Amino acid sequence: MTMTTLQELQAHARKLRARIIKTSHQASIPHLGSCLSCVDILTALYFSVLRLDPAKPRDPDRDRMILSKGHGAPALFQVLARRGFYPESMLDTYGEDGGLFAEHPPTPEQLPGIEAATGSLGHGLPLGLGMALAARINKKDYNVYAVLSDGECNEGSVWEAAMMAAAQQVSKLCVIIDFNKWQATGRSCEVMALEPLADKWRAFGWNACEIDGHDIPALLDTLTTFPAANGKPTAIIAHTVKGKGVSFMEDDNNWHYRIPTATEVEAAERELETGT
Repeated sequence: MTMTTLQELQAHARKLRARIIKTSHQASIPHLGSCLSCVDILTALYFSVLRLDPAKPRDPDRDRMILSKGHGAPALFQVLARRGFYPESMLDTYGEDGGLFAEHPPTPEQLPGIEAATGSLGHGLPLGLGMALAARINKKDYNVYAVLSDGECNEGSVWEAAMMAAAQQVSKLCVIIDFNKWQATGRSCEVMALEPLADKWRAFGWNACEIDGHDIPALLDTLTTFPAANGKPTAIIAHTVKGKGVSFMEDDNNWHYRIPTATEVEAAERELETGT
């Protein structure tokens, strides 16, 4: 864990968004909207919440964080670099053949700070559940976090793991859902009957709450109440905006696929520099 002021966290988030957009342009790799929606969540986790040391990325006592929405890997890559797991200059190779940085996370053996190779949706929570159960068996005190997409909650494996976690009272497991209201083909709640999402998690035996996923103080306040004293796992429904931070990208699902032009990169950087 690192102690960081709110102003520093917000500055990290702006810089991360600018880096993600620039790298997308340079590497011609999409999923910008999904990356930008989870930046504040990852910033709060990696700079104020997670107990880990970049110098010891495989420390057995570290907290675990799984990016289950693997298409958000460009955001995670930037966060890990800024947190000190590897030099930011390494990301200049993003998207190169045979390189470490692709559209989804590689294996933990390939890149420090990665806990699981994800991308096939619905796997992060089951993996996190296994890690949390391993902590209990091995008498370790680490917490496990999994960041899911809202569309990912269409997967049956998510709810099977949710039932198992509640049945076993795995209190040190926390799910954060990046609820940006879109998935690849349309509005999340039009593709499947997703709402009321928090009530679904409660019905499965979890503590559940809803917050603004771009409000860093709210994220920190909520994350510091975990793990709960009642023995239940925790689900945080973080309401977010796809493409957050850049006016012409916000809530536009075309940025699930589009690559920004050089002109659009410059326009986005100007907005992020001024905070408008």
